[in-house]
Amino acid sequence: MRQQYQKELENRLVIPTLQFLHRERSSGIVLGIFVLLALVLANSPLRDTYTHFLEHHFGFSINGQNYLDFSLEHWINDGLMSMFFFVVGLELKREFIGGELRDLRKVTLPVASALCGMVFPAAIYLLFNAATPTAHGWGIPMATDIAFALAVLQLLGNRVPVSAKVFLTTLAIVDDLGSVVIIALFYTTEISFASLAIGFVVLAVMLVGNRLGVKSVWFYGVLGIGGVWVAFLTSGIHATISAVLAAMVIPADARIPEATFLARIKKLTRQFENAAPNDVRTLEPEQVEILARVQADSAKATPPLQRLEHGLHPFVAFVVMPIFALANAGVSFVDLDFGTVLSNGVAIGVMVGLLVGKPVGIVFAVWVCERLGLGKRSRGITWRTIIGLGFLAGIGFTMSMFVTMLAFNSPEHAIQSKIGIFAASILGGIVGYMCLRKSNRGIKKAPNRG
Repeated sequence: MRQQYQKELENRLVIPTLQFLHRERSSGIVLGIFVLLALVLANSPLRDTYTHFLEHHFGFSINGQNYLDFSLEHWINDGLMSMFFFVVGLELKREFIGGELRDLRKVTLPVASALCGMVFPAAIYLLFNAATPTAHGWGIPMATDIAFALAVLQLLGNRVPVSAKVFLTTLAIVDDLGSVVIIALFYTTEISFASLAIGFVVLAVMLVGNRLGVKSVWFYGVLGIGGVWVAFLTSGIHATISAVLAAMVIPADARIPEATFLARIKKLTRQFENAAPNDVRTLEPEQVEILARVQADSAKATPPLQRLEHGLHPFVAFVVMPIFALANAGVSFVDLDFGTVLSNGVAIGVMVGLLVGKPVGIVFAVWVCERLGLGKRSRGITWRTIIGLGFLAGIGFTMSMFVTMLAFNSPEHAIQSKIGIFAASILGGIVGYMCLRKSNRGIKKAPNRG
């Protein structure tokens, strides 16, 4: 009876949950749920409790002196989001070493599209806000939220060719890199050079460890968090930049090469096969020992970079980003004066930048590159597909929200920016979906296995 209940629980709950978590669009769905939850809380009788909860401070006190004393919202934006940027850094390094960005000649179109898709929205924002106190928000409409964009793309299934997904993913990777650079250069407060120097010294120690063949993730974790992250947190440069820099010095090679690993696994498999079995559910000690060696060799054959990326990605996608959304997406429309929302160019600049600047910039980049012979669209990618992908790239939720927190100290300006982000992201997702649904109708395509 107990086994029957366990099997029923596994079939009805465990397996469907695991299948959901492994789908690429799932992170976007979860993120969307938490955005809605934040909006509900911010517009419910619990809105004051919701706001005050995020204002609670946490830190350390030694001999009456407070250290790292920040609000919960600050810890989320500078702490948890550092994990998001760390994974972004790992992905960027992997892409440069052996992924889409390894040969830039083959990715001219998405790289150029990403660059124009950042410049055009920033320029449009400045058209509405130049020479005003809100001009500093020009970086807000430059980013693409790959989780939401890919979630929409996955809803289309095999109506969209695999090459379109590769194009959008590569564009988003370059977009993330550009956003990191912009945050580092233009959204930095007063700099403490002493703290910054300490951070770079620890970073250099991590790099030396890499060169000497140190593969321990604990070595890089302790130095990265206890040294680089804390130093950058107190330096004035945003702490998330430290996460990207730390990711760049994580080793990308394994302790044992693939050929050696394959030979060892074949040998251990034969030993396990030849080990004396028993008639009970537990394994023999010899079998357990063999499996432990398989597990150890598997860890040694996986580069620390990919081990960390594989281990952290689900946590970032299903914990970090939803918590960030819950803390930052709560816009209260209670007593909101829409005349105040439109009293300056923030909301309209962000919305038009994302909704118009992104697709126009991307289409322009592709057209110029093809005219100059610098690149060519993959088979199956029509102009309507490019336009649809451009609108999906205008879904700028996570990074745009993040830059909003850096650009504006005024709650009024932050709310205006968030409303612009919401409007552009919703409309961009709908228009992009409609364009892509019609772009390849009637054309037989290979199934999207992404």
